[in-house]
Amino acid sequence: MKIVVVFPTRTEAQFFSHSQVVVEFCGVGLSAAAYNTSKIIQRHQADWLIMAGIAGVYEESSHSVGDTVLVESECEADLGFFIPNGFAHLADIDLGMEFTVTKQWICPYLLQGACLPIARSNSVNAAMAPFVKTEGIDIENMEGAAFFQVCLAENQPFLQVRTISNQVSIGDDQWDMAGSVQKLTDSLHKVIDSLLMAGRRA
Repeated sequence: MKIVVVFPTRTEAQFFSHSQVVVEFCGVGLSAAAYNTSKIIQRHQADWLIMAGIAGVYEESSHSVGDTVLVESECEADLGFFIPNGFAHLADIDLGMEFTVTKQWICPYLLQGACLPIARSNSVNAAMAPFVKTEGIDIENMEGAAFFQVCLAENQPFLQVRTISNQVSIGDDQWDMAGSVQKLTDSLHKVIDSLLMAGRRA
């Protein structure tokens, strides 16, 4: 079984090493993640692609700093327009044009009896954007929606693992960077071991 783990940055990968896994980097932000994910899929033809990184947590979420989650859904949350009543997502605006916008991307590959809790995520290019909708959303990152969209389009089995490093709060500099990256590493090993074990049983 070929597994590729995709990190946005080398900082997030600094503690990770696994003899049976290939490591790649996609860069920060939606456009970089989309371009590089497509290249990684073409280059490796992997059985599984796992995006791994840190994330912020919204105040309303049941998750907290230090938790690691599997992401079940992504929304490109800051894609839209400012109108007189505030921000409107592009999926909610009728522009009279012949195209559709998918507001939420769903991962169909979540493991049965997953070894990590499940979370819903917003992806943004402007971190901590105060205008995006957060109801029913747990975490925020900057690459996941692009990763989901490309993997789904290419029929590439995938997962996304995120460890919460901070609250999504402007001016809050209490980030647990080192601790969250170490917890991300530990959780990645659990996910990878689960995939390898399932592959051996298949």
